[in-house]
Amino acid sequence: MTPAPTTLLDAALRGVLLALLLVLALVLGRDRPRLPVARAGVLLTLGLCIQVIGSAPAFESLVPRVWQSPFVAVAVGNAVLFWVFVQALFNDDFRPRPVHVAAWLVVAAVAALNCAVVAGSASVLAPVTMGVQRAVPLVFAVLAAMAAASQWRADLVEGRRRLRVFIVVTGVGYSVGMLVVRLASPRGQLSSLSATADVAMLLLIVAVVAWRMVRLAGSELFPAAMVPDAPIPTVEPPPVAPPAPDPAEDRLAESLQHAMAVDHAYRSEDLSIAALAARLSVPEYRLRRLINQRLGHRNFNAFVNGFRLAEATAALADSSKRELPVLTIALTAGFQSIGPFNRAFKAATGLTPTEFRKQKLAES
Repeated sequence: MTPAPTTLLDAALRGVLLALLLVLALVLGRDRPRLPVARAGVLLTLGLCIQVIGSAPAFESLVPRVWQSPFVAVAVGNAVLFWVFVQALFNDDFRPRPVHVAAWLVVAAVAALNCAVVAGSASVLAPVTMGVQRAVPLVFAVLAAMAAASQWRADLVEGRRRLRVFIVVTGVGYSVGMLVVRLASPRGQLSSLSATADVAMLLLIVAVVAWRMVRLAGSELFPAAMVPDAPIPTVEPPPVAPPAPDPAEDRLAESLQHAMAVDHAYRSEDLSIAALAARLSVPEYRLRRLINQRLGHRNFNAFVNGFRLAEATAALADSSKRELPVLTIALTAGFQSIGPFNRAFKAATGLTPTEFRKQKLAES
């Protein structure tokens, strides 16, 4: 019996998509294996591979539900992985925490239980557990969008900003769209036509992401690879005015130097790239390009915190300010509270502010 054209098209699309996902996983794992964003990307691409196999109409119709449960668990758990991936992609300082693993395990367990036992039964748990499973894609799509929105404006790498917007918009749209389609399908299973449309949509998204990643240099897309146990440098103000041939850029660099080093613009708690650009009377994209391409910074918040930390470390090492509370020093430098200051300070120096002060004052 000759397979229907739709079946052949579906199989071909799934084959291409699986190959592309495996290539992406290989590239991410090879180029930046230590970075959280690369590891999250590898897990997400491998999870999507399992989802592509498990959502095939033939697989759903022929394989017993109990054997489908691991595939369903991974497919639903991909919503959590997408959330983690977006956080890691938008925040160079992101580190996975136990809550991320716990969220994936809980979601996967609920989905596996629903598929193997609860779905189609008269259990009183069915409305609750099925409701949780149906809510997962929407909840984590919203969380991913929130994570993207909170960090997008501070990203200084223009190409990466556009790629991130595409990933978040299409990822959230795909998650919500497929949730709606499955809710409208009998027993949550896709028809042949909707399954083919599903894989075609996912293939388009992955193909665009892969193409954009190939065009972006590794240094644009990802931060430098982490080096374990590397020595922590002394905190110094970020360089602001190396020589450049463009007179307009020279003038902007000088204005930026004056605003940060002389006027102490970084002390403003709510300083943003837009506010600083307005202060310097330049378009936001020009200031972003200067700080990124000329000064080598990828994130505006990290750029500003460099100045804040430099002022704070100088004050903590100053014997004439030994009686000044650490909180006062942090707030004066522009930090909004002691918590973010302590975390940033220890990340930069390896010491808490109090330990740093004691060490420096003992040396003086």
